[in-house]
Amino acid sequence: MGRYLSRMFFIILAGVAAELFLPSVTGGTSFGGREAQNPGLCNWVLHRQIEAVLPVYGMLEAGESAEREDPRQPGKPQEQPHEENLRLLSMEEMEGNTGGEAVGGGTDTAMDAKVHVADDQTDMEAASANGAVSLQMPDFVPGEQQQTLELERYRSYEELVKEFYTIDANTMAGNDQLNIEKLMQRDLRITESGEGPQILVYHTHSQEAYADSVPGDPTTSVVGVGECLIRILQEEYGYRVMHCTEEFDVEDRNQAYSKALPALEQILKENPSIQVMIDLHRDEMPANVRLVTELEGKPTARFMFFNGLSRTRKTGDIAYLKNENIAGNLAFSFQMQLKCAEYYPGLTRKIYLKGYRYNLHLRERSLLVELGAQNNTVEEAMNACGPLAHALHLVLSGEKEGFAIE
Repeated sequence: MGRYLSRMFFIILAGVAAELFLPSVTGGTSFGGREAQNPGLCNWVLHRQIEAVLPVYGMLEAGESAEREDPRQPGKPQEQPHEENLRLLSMEEMEGNTGGEAVGGGTDTAMDAKVHVADDQTDMEAASANGAVSLQMPDFVPGEQQQTLELERYRSYEELVKEFYTIDANTMAGNDQLNIEKLMQRDLRITESGEGPQILVYHTHSQEAYADSVPGDPTTSVVGVGECLIRILQEEYGYRVMHCTEEFDVEDRNQAYSKALPALEQILKENPSIQVMIDLHRDEMPANVRLVTELEGKPTARFMFFNGLSRTRKTGDIAYLKNENIAGNLAFSFQMQLKCAEYYPGLTRKIYLKGYRYNLHLRERSLLVELGAQNNTVEEAMNACGPLAHALHLVLSGEKEGFAIE
């Protein structure tokens, strides 16, 4: 009851403050008593401004989202899907400037998981039954280096965060983790010898689709985009890649990460050669935001790297979501971000940091990628697979030219 009354107090106070200090924003909301011109955008701006002026309100929001109990750990918060939490979008995205900055119901057992090593007869070569989407593999030629980043300026924690990160309101990250030397000095090269898959691509949320995806046809969803990425990694760079297509989010999306964990652990047990894990997602954005840019004359979906810190402002470090690979996870996403900025300026959004773990603890080189959004086309998403694969190769092969710190 106390939390309820506190929340109601801040909502009322926020409304009064908004009327006084943000009349141009609240004119489109219920606080102003007038019809909204763009209620989604107005509410978003209002919410962000309220958090800035009344930080306790934002902390209440974060605290409430973290209080759902984890059924595995009674009395402890459940690890939540990240897409349902409103993004702290940059103003360039809210304004529709998609060019970006230059820098910057599945089965319960792992044994039933749908896993295969992609080959030349991939489902991507088959057209949709409805003929609505062309699934021809995009032609891709790796790009040339466009710029060299001077990293000396990013010794400053503030500059580093400002340029490369969005930190969710429910978590925190200090310069002990976001340190340019630690992030860059980590060697992420993988072993090329031996047998068995080196890379695992999977989808915690396999039901995520694009604007022109065909309902019921996974080759036109984020799973199909994963096949596209795999083909490029295999054919262009020679990596051995496995694709897990088990559906973890059909029965209960909120339990997808918990359901995926035992399946992933079984895959790794059976395939100890796997050194890289890529959880490929599709983001959710306001209808008026288009995550698209142009590369070599092709419309290409922008993407974002995502890290979980296993830490919230309310609880501190989350003991039951321990991640001994967090330093490697952070270095992996950062080095990927830098390579994309060097070769494909404007293609990536800022790295998003949130409070939970998202199964990234299973490998040092674990990467969660949000590729495009619900209003991108399948073609745009597939066009992004080439640059993403290229950046992966540059990092996994140890190519670090242009990133030296004086």
